[in-house]
Amino acid sequence: MIIKTKTGKRFDTDQDLTAPERHILQKLFAWESMSGSVLQFREKKEKALNDGWNGSGPVFAGPALKAICKDMEKKVAARLQKA
Repeated sequence: MIIKTKTGKRFDTDQDLTAPERHILQKLFAWESMSGSVLQFREKKEKALNDGWNGSGPVFAGPALKAICKDMEKKVAARLQKA
């Protein structure tokens, strides 16, 4: 999957993310639409990173995942402002 941020950065999830990062990103897609605040989204992201993939332990967020998450936080904030 190709993800393009609002700043124009493009990420190929197959090449730019590890398998555990892709798993976490799948969870974050759901939380992007359900979070009641940016803080709640950040908390869910941190919990997912700490829990890891199938409870395997902490996952290090590389530069691509960090950039994607920042973009997702902006989308959460924009959604909440419209509400």
